[in-house]
This record gives sequence, C-alpha cells and structure tokens, in this order.
Amino acid sequence: MTAPSASQGDQQPLRVPPVHVHFPAEDRAEILRRIDAALTTGQLTLGAIGRELEERFAAHHGATHAVAVNSGTSAIEIPLRALGVSGKEVLVPANTFFATASAVIAAGARPRFVDCDPATMAVDVESVRAAIGPDTVGLVVVHIGGLVTPHIYALKALCDEHGLFLFEDAAHAHGSALGDRSAGTFGVAGSFSFYPTKVITAAEGGIILTDDDHVAAEARAFRDQGKATFTANVHTHLGYNWRMSEPHAAIAVSQLGRLDEFIAHRQLIAKVYDDGLSELPVRPLEIPSDASCNYYKYVVYLPDGNDRGELKKTLRNDYGVALSGEVYELPLHLQPVFEPWAKGPLPGAERICASHICLPISALLTEEQAEHVIASLRSALDRQSH
Repeated sequence: MTAPSASQGDQQPLRVPPVHVHFPAEDRAEILRRIDAALTTGQLTLGAIGRELEERFAAHHGATHAVAVNSGTSAIEIPLRALGVSGKEVLVPANTFFATASAVIAAGARPRFVDCDPATMAVDVESVRAAIGPDTVGLVVVHIGGLVTPHIYALKALCDEHGLFLFEDAAHAHGSALGDRSAGTFGVAGSFSFYPTKVITAAEGGIILTDDDHVAAEARAFRDQGKATFTANVHTHLGYNWRMSEPHAAIAVSQLGRLDEFIAHRQLIAKVYDDGLSELPVRPLEIPSDASCNYYKYVVYLPDGNDRGELKKTLRNDYGVALSGEVYELPLHLQPVFEPWAKGPLPGAERICASHICLPISALLTEEQAEHVIASLRSALDRQSH
C-alpha cells in the first residue's frame, strides 16, 4: 500500500476497531427470551439461568464447581478470602491488571510483586522462588493474552514444595488450555472475567472455577452477603453483594455457547498475522505447540527504540487502525497506588510493558482487515525508521 503523505492532516476513518463484541441476531433473541422468563418469574438473581451458566462453564473447562459473581475482580477476591490470606503475603506478577493486586489487598493480604518472563509475559519461576518468605501463603499466576504459561507445572511444583497455594487469574483465558488441561484448573481455583472486551462477555460479571468443595462453598456464602443459605437471614461470613443477576447470566450463557466458535476465528486471524508479520522487524509472542491460546490479545514485541505512542497515533490517524490496549502499559510496582508494596526494579516486567503492542483481534475481524493491519504496520514502521 502507498504511505500517506506526511502533510496529510485529516484522520482516516476507522477501518479496524480494536475490539468488537459479537451477538448474532438469533442470540439476541434468545437472550431476550431468557430475560423475559426471569422477569415473569421474578427470580432475578441466583436463579436457574445462573445455575445453568455455572454447570456449563464448569463442564466446558473440566472443573467440578463454578460460582458466578458480579465481576472478574470479585472472582479473585472471593477465593482469596476463602483461602484465608488475611494478614499474609501473596505473590503477584508485576505485569497484570490493577484488579489482581487490589483483590489481594481487599482480601486482607499484602501483595509481593515478582518479575515476569518476556517470553511468556507471565510470572518468572526463579523470581517466584527468590520472593518466597515466611509470610508467603500463595502465588497468583496470570494467563496474559489467553496464553497459559508453559511454566505452569514448574510453578505448581514450586508452590507444593513450599506449602503455598497456586491461584489462576484467568480473566483473559476462557477456553484456553495447555495440553489437555484448561485454564483455571491447574491451581486450587481460577477466576474469569466477563467484561465487554473479553473473548466472551456478560456485559459485567465473573466466574470462579475450583475442584475444592470447601472453596466453592465458601465462595457461594461470600458472594451473597455472607449468608449461610439464600433463603435464611443468617450470616456466617463477612461477605458482600457479589451476586450475578439473571439477565447478566443470560448473556453469559449465550456467549458460552459461541466460545469454541469465537476462539476458532481468533486463531484463524492469528495465523494470518503470524504469516504476514514474518518478514517485519517485530516479534509476535510465541505460542508453544502444546498450548491452545484463545488469542484474547495478539501480542507483538516492537524493535528496540521504537516510539510506541507515535506508532499507535500513526496507525490510527493515517491508516484507520486502532490497536488494542497493552497487557500492560505500566507494571504494578510502578503504579502510584501500589507504592507502599513496591520493592526494587523488576526489569522483565518493565521491558514487557514498554515494548509491545496488541493488534486488533475479535470474533468479527475479517482476514481482509487483518491484511490491512499488517500492511499498515509495515508502512508505519518503515516511516519511523526513516
């Protein structure tokens, strides 16, 4: 494609959005039917639709229990409360979203930030080993971009060696797997988000996976104001209103039925990117052969010295390509809110956060759009190099 003139001041129409939520017409009709049924019965929370979501999500991922809640953030905090972390230390990767660490703090624990491996974007095994202290009770592993870290078994073994729990923040990883095992099933529990940008959404919401009967029972009590049962006004836990409503569950059930289809399309677009970027001076995040990645994000490392902000502006203004948000732009130990828990530089996480972009990808992105992204990136990088 021909590069636009540097003097061109008019912003190009947006040809490729960063994300695109997909609800086919028949799905919208079914969602409305389910919501109408809930409105008719008056059962608007903790009802049949929510139970169906829990059963189907657990079965899809090969877990015993699923507990639907109101957000991906509470899906982290609730299991941590059930695991009794208050007053203790929990290891958290520096390269993750705010909610991973904020949920640790809300559960009464201290986050200890550990470094990450640029090859996987996930927590680094040796950094975890070095960070374990007398008050450490567990490790949170985050499956960035939908990739289950290939070091998950080494991390689990390390946790077992030191008597720590392994918890998975799988907010990005619906349907992802390593070998024949699904994200969210490697540790004592896993959490997922249904935020609108995710591979599947409920508009808002989250869900907890676990094989642990105690964690599941505690989670169900915590999410409903700490009540022993839904119908009895007897409170046994200091819980909160973390329930998922039936309308949100109806949306999630519909989207779950499309999960395999959505992932297959994202993998198709990822293959277009893999092939088209092979001769560009960029490096896509490597996906191991035994990993099934849902490509919540398609991550690309930029050449050293590249001005990411200027590149993103050029792609948006001159080519109509809006990149997806980074994972992440600033590591947690450099976030002002977490200053009380920040200790020393973490070079791996800092490098990850400073040197990558995420190309647009969704269940609706076309191969033609992906080719336009590749051509636009090639041209924009060439302009920067000159």
